Amino acid sequence: MKKIAILSLFAVLFAAGLSYFACADEAESPQPKDYYGKIAVRMANTLTRCHVLQSPLDDAISRKAWTNLVTFYDYDHSVFLKEDLDRLAAHETTLDDEVQSGDVSFGYDVHRLFCQRLKERIDFATNLLATASFAFDGTNEVYELKRENAPWPETKEEAEVRWTLKMKNEMLVQLISRELDAEEKTNKLLSATNTVASAQKDAEMKNGVQDESAKNDADAEDDLEEEITDPRQNLITRYRQYFIALTEPESETILQNFLSAITHAYDPHSDYMSPLSKEDFDMDMNLTLCGVGAVLSMDNGALKIVEIMPGGPMDVDGRIKEGDKIVGVQNEPGKMENVLWKPMNKTIRKIRGKKGTKVTLEIIPRKDTSGATKKRIELTRDEIKLDDAAATGHVERVSLGGVTNKVGYVYLPGFYGTMDKDPGSEGYRSSAEDVSKYVAEFNASGIQGLVLDLRGDGGGSLKEAVLLSALFVPSGPVVLIRDNRLIQPLAIPPGNPVAFDGPIVVLTDRASASASEIVAAHLRDTGRAIVLGDSRTHGKGTVQTVMGLGPEKYGSLKLTTARFYRINGDSTQVKGVEADIHLPSILDSLDIGEDKLPNALPFTRILPANYRMVWDLPDYIPVLATNSAARLAQNERYARHLAHVKGTKEAMDRAFVSLNYAVRKAQMAQDRELQDEEESGGEDEEPQTRTRRGRNKAARENDVVLEEAYKILADLIRQKAGEKMPRPVTSYLDSIFSF
Repeated sequence: MKKIAILSLFAVLFAAGLSYFACADEAESPQPKDYYGKIAVRMANTLTRCHVLQSPLDDAISRKAWTNLVTFYDYDHSVFLKEDLDRLAAHETTLDDEVQSGDVSFGYDVHRLFCQRLKERIDFATNLLATASFAFDGTNEVYELKRENAPWPETKEEAEVRWTLKMKNEMLVQLISRELDAEEKTNKLLSATNTVASAQKDAEMKNGVQDESAKNDADAEDDLEEEITDPRQNLITRYRQYFIALTEPESETILQNFLSAITHAYDPHSDYMSPLSKEDFDMDMNLTLCGVGAVLSMDNGALKIVEIMPGGPMDVDGRIKEGDKIVGVQNEPGKMENVLWKPMNKTIRKIRGKKGTKVTLEIIPRKDTSGATKKRIELTRDEIKLDDAAATGHVERVSLGGVTNKVGYVYLPGFYGTMDKDPGSEGYRSSAEDVSKYVAEFNASGIQGLVLDLRGDGGGSLKEAVLLSALFVPSGPVVLIRDNRLIQPLAIPPGNPVAFDGPIVVLTDRASASASEIVAAHLRDTGRAIVLGDSRTHGKGTVQTVMGLGPEKYGSLKLTTARFYRINGDSTQVKGVEADIHLPSILDSLDIGEDKLPNALPFTRILPANYRMVWDLPDYIPVLATNSAARLAQNERYARHLAHVKGTKEAMDRAFVSLNYAVRKAQMAQDRELQDEEESGGEDEEPQTRTRRGRNKAARENDVVLEEAYKILADLIRQKAGEKMPRPVTSYLDSIFSF
């Protein structure tokens, strides 16, 4: 069998890489604009006056902000030297005074120093890659994965030792991954060859055809041969893109990094948003953007078209295909601008624009691997609906104990809602309204229960959370909001028409946060639903308000102005919402959650609201949990899923990994085996699939947690024997003002 051919263009790319870094170093560093000082002063005044903590901007906040900024740039302590930190420490207790006086220079000083040190590290790395040979047969050499709390290197030489280990680890991962991929491909080809040979042998016996199995084996070998690039080349490319992303931001991005370090000293969810960031925030809430309709990723300096959005300008035009690469952008009026090796976010800004305007893209077709063929295509920008982030739903038939039930399923990835338009107007979007449409369809088909999937739902509009709860609960308080002065309930008014009155189970995980926690807690606390999933949700129990700081160019402040509480008086902050029946996902094994974020606000409790249980579904938790445990004990797919959860935790808990080839290959092979088992019969945890959970049928069918949620819901339907939620009579005062 032929060996895999290796194509090495490293020498050429190495020279190009050094040339690029030299040019980048000579470029003028971004400077603060004249009015940035006014932004800082206004932000400081608003922060101290409106933040829920009502804390002064003092030396204690300054220390936290200083730490936030330094670790933002160098989170794993591999770029700065200790002497750099000692020099920067002069500002550790003065940032409060500087910001309040309009001085933002420290943010630019830190950025400039980081660029200088990063260039030194990458110059060292590229030189070493060009000259050194790496051995992976050492018995004791290891690489430290978790360096967040490690000391910064004392000297340049110590930093270079760490970068050497970093490069060795990254190269080793590439080499072993390719070897494992090749072994898997060989096994698949051999299996396919054997299948074909067996079929041909049967045909020969019937038709007298000459044996050509040898030819088939040769074809299989030819299929295996492929060109792969040198791992050193890949590292050069990776470092180059890393350098561009971190060292070429716009001036307002550096300002945002600095001012957000100040706001994060109060809590992790308060941010300064530049005008461009505010634009992104609005698009997320409205589920719309104006552009050409493509999902892009960086690929060797160009923007690769990963996905073309249905109905967008690029899809309608039809000349550009997925896999094509964008290397130039021209706006009207203007010249074609080369965007190779330019920061991705800057290029995307050039492609976006107002509806009806034109943009010309210079494209390298996906079939041209040389990059010699280029074509220019003009597109007219239009409004794009971000439907991948919208609610989805379908009807499912679930069999349990010889009985088949028809149930509804709704997946809600976020609580979106248009803020600047009225309901019914063109372009208005509402997550609660979208869910209600699915529920209406489900009712027409005669469903008996509902699964509300809030896994991965990071929250969004508080108003939408209340509206969603109102689809299932007739009246009463949904959540209690506490700001600096008073406690205010947000409630469902009496006479609210309930959209669905059957049993509900809510699926959550450690990524379910904020508005999704409000809904899960409310439906649980009113007895309206049972919560399934990870041990608890994320634990974000705070409310943010977006405030303008003056003219549009000044940007906005997203500020934590209140805390919210469950109607039972508990905050969801840090503690989250605990699952009634534990069905762990991969996220349950990871070290994530509000309590892991720096400067997170603590858990607190207030007096409960005066509310009534609208149903008794939680009373059935013991029998449902017992029945579920008995089913899952016999479920081999679920056992493999739990093994994968455990294996993932062990992998994530590793502080060090071996740089010995044989030892590391055995470890990576074991990790891959766990992953393969999970993908073949367990929950699909790929992020790009999770965002499309409602649409992706294959993902749903492989989702062992969802499968058991259906079974629990079917069991609940059986336990309730067709009973519907009663409609209690409550007074206006009881449901709205008493607590």
